[in-house]
Amino acid sequence: MRKLRTTLATCLCSITAFSTLYAENICISTPNTTLVLDATTGKELRYTYYGEKLTPTDLENIGQAKDLFQMVYPPFGMVCLSETALSVVHSDGNMSTQLTVENIQKSTDANSSVTTIRLKDKIYPFHVDINYRTYTDSDIIETWTEITNNEKKEVILTKFASAYLPIRKGDVWLTHFHGSWGAEASLIQEPLIPGVREIKNTDGVRNSQTDHAEVMFSLDGKPQENYGRAIGAALCYTGNYKLRIDTESSDYHHFFAGINEENSFYELSKGETFTTPVLAFTYSDEGTGGVSRSFHKWARNHILPHGDQARKILLNSWEGVYLHITEEKMTQMMDDIAAIGGELFVMDDGWFGNKHPRNTDKAGLGDWTVNKDKLPNGIEALTEYAKGKNIKFGIWIEPEMANTSSELYEKHPDWIIQAQGREITPGRGGTQVVLDLSNPEVQDHVFNIVDNLMATCPDIDYIKWDANMSILNHGSNYLPSDRQNLLYIEYHRGLENVLQRIRSKYPDLTIQACASGGGRANYGYLKYFDEFWVSDNTDGLQRIYMQWGASYFYPALTMASHVSDIPNLQTQHLIPLKFRIDVAMSARFGLELQPQHMTAEEKEICKKAISDYKQIRHIVQFGDLYRLVSPYSGLGLASLMYVTPGKDEAVFYWWKMQQFINEHYPRVKMEGLDPDKYYKIKELNRTDKSPLAFEGKIYSGKYLMANGLEMPYRHSYKCDYASRIIHLEAID
Repeated sequence: MRKLRTTLATCLCSITAFSTLYAENICISTPNTTLVLDATTGKELRYTYYGEKLTPTDLENIGQAKDLFQMVYPPFGMVCLSETALSVVHSDGNMSTQLTVENIQKSTDANSSVTTIRLKDKIYPFHVDINYRTYTDSDIIETWTEITNNEKKEVILTKFASAYLPIRKGDVWLTHFHGSWGAEASLIQEPLIPGVREIKNTDGVRNSQTDHAEVMFSLDGKPQENYGRAIGAALCYTGNYKLRIDTESSDYHHFFAGINEENSFYELSKGETFTTPVLAFTYSDEGTGGVSRSFHKWARNHILPHGDQARKILLNSWEGVYLHITEEKMTQMMDDIAAIGGELFVMDDGWFGNKHPRNTDKAGLGDWTVNKDKLPNGIEALTEYAKGKNIKFGIWIEPEMANTSSELYEKHPDWIIQAQGREITPGRGGTQVVLDLSNPEVQDHVFNIVDNLMATCPDIDYIKWDANMSILNHGSNYLPSDRQNLLYIEYHRGLENVLQRIRSKYPDLTIQACASGGGRANYGYLKYFDEFWVSDNTDGLQRIYMQWGASYFYPALTMASHVSDIPNLQTQHLIPLKFRIDVAMSARFGLELQPQHMTAEEKEICKKAISDYKQIRHIVQFGDLYRLVSPYSGLGLASLMYVTPGKDEAVFYWWKMQQFINEHYPRVKMEGLDPDKYYKIKELNRTDKSPLAFEGKIYSGKYLMANGLEMPYRHSYKCDYASRIIHLEAID
């Protein structure tokens, strides 16, 4: 009998109802985790367990352990002593909702499964579908809700979270990311204390320049990189969001994630379904690093448009020439990047506008016609020139925006976001405005910007898509007066519609999400974009901190990192070229300068670095990340490494960030290697005349993970900083 019960539990754990004996439970499994829900028909849907993969025996008896037993989607109005996931004003004015399980459905394809648990209000024909998607090769679970109104009249949704997760109290720490322009993705780690903790965005257009919609919960005290239990969660949405953690008198921290409902209550018409964004979450017993590696693998395999393709090494024109685009400068820069081994040239802002030429940031946005004074032979001539240099060509656009000094604004002043009856509030340059993407005509306009570019110049390989303004005054000339509350939501529905059309027609196009720097680092965007610009701040030192924070949820191939000139435009730091290169080589490597201003020696260093990066690109962009020493530790040092899935290659990064007399830095132990393999050591991007003492030597993975290697604190040339890149290759 015991053997029969075990067999039943094992067979049915892939998300289905158990036998009559276990009819209360459904099990949602990933390769290494298990989520168990009590889904008794006619009862409230409740959590039973979430954590490491259960054995058949534990699964058989988990209902009696009652690890959680919290409602999966708590609504307002019936025993709502803490924060809630859903709040509804029903068609008759009743504000209470009580949801019970109606049925369970499952669908599968080659590599994923979706389970839908339909909930119904006990009185009203009002339904909520709770959806879970799992993959055969990933420990990430995606969840979202579909809210359907079948009442006689419209209902009002005043709160509509994507998901709720209960976190058992203990020594629980929160990891999250705060910032501002030039200092995005700053790491914050703090213990959870009583009260309500809110992380939210109200920008309207860009949702990650300040706070990020991703968090981790370390369940065993202060976060550790490779040890301890941790849960990570990312809200995959392009618009305003709100993450809430309610810590009250119960045994749980209550975590809610979804669209920010502030000024965005939603009137749900009869027969209409409202779908919330996806919340992606995972559990790991390998600390925050384990959570990161799960998200990176999931992103590459299932989210990114080209997650299996290596990113090109590029030169972007912005910090080289700014708005002073000319055909001569563009061809010169293409000559230079091709000569040192680069693969892509991107022409940034300043190439468009005739009646209102883009000579300053005050004019031209919206007029996406080539400025004939700057580019007399058009973009086609540049793409042909790039082809002759055996490199690809890319271009900058900001299609969601316009300037009041533009032909577009003169023709369509009604297309901009503007509070009705009030003067506009312009942004960048005192003239920038946001186009109203809730309007289908505006959506067509934005799509046509890309479509016309590609029709004219089909050899364009890469688009840098920027967005440099928030919604500063709330109001739509398109939406009816009684539906102005829908602007934030409808803007992003319109944006996603445009992006879906572009991806459908141009599946091979590479697109970067730039938004005043890192304003669009979110998986809601990365369904359509290949990468994001981490920050407008290209300072090699500060980039370590920002890229460190971004790496908690985003793999290296999504993080654009460029070498710029000194003194740095943003910080005025005088960082050595090698150090700047070594930082950029830890992500998607590129250049952002005028090569014409470089010395022959500097060009040779960059040429060697590009050659070296090509040797390790597959490790950095597709390997497993191990963060070793945090720049936030106060040790004056940062270090990380990437390891191939087969553990046959690795690349180790080491940056000394402070210069003191009688300094002492920790010897960094490596991670992720095979203890039984032997690895040959090679330094990359070496600028010292003499090799390291261990150059070409062989060490076991066990030794390197127990002891590391001693890094010299200085280089043979005079500088304030030191940095090293070490390539490890397993030998037979």
